Amino acid sequence: MTSDAGTAASPRSTQHSVVREIRIAASPEIVWSFLVEEDKVVKWEAGAAAFDLRPGGAMRLDIHPGRDVALGEFRVVEPFERLAYTWGWQGNDGLPPGSTLVEITLTPEGDETLLRLEHTDLPTEEAAQQHGDGWAHYLARLEIAAPGGDPGPDEWTDERDEQ
Repeated sequence: MTSDAGTAASPRSTQHSVVREIRIAASPEIVWSFLVEEDKVVKWEAGAAAFDLRPGGAMRLDIHPGRDVALGEFRVVEPFERLAYTWGWQGNDGLPPGSTLVEITLTPEGDETLLRLEHTDLPTEEAAQQHGDGWAHYLARLEIAAPGGDPGPDEWTDERDEQ
């Protein structure tokens, strides 16, 4: 997995952002399916997912069911090219549902896809660092799952379950 520029302050406010880029050994069509099909999302990112895949439709990712639930709304749905949705955490006043934006673009490069993820409007440098670490972790799992591999159990889920 290749990383990016990490975190950077947004010029429009005191908000922070995270950018991650990876090359995945699969077509944009396959990578897209792992971003939007609930049964495929659970292979790399979440314990459960529920999507109303249309602009204005709801997005719910139970990253660690019952504990870490991301909620938002789809803003852009351009199959095989671009996906954007709001993001925030259920029960978290510091980063409430829908308070940030995740934008993903897919660019074909030969037999691979360049995936670029930008997560903007994060309220603090600490939030940007935490989300940057999270995206790096989960995108590494996507990099394995999309070409047909098995990323195995999510060790983060196991670690948190032990606490």
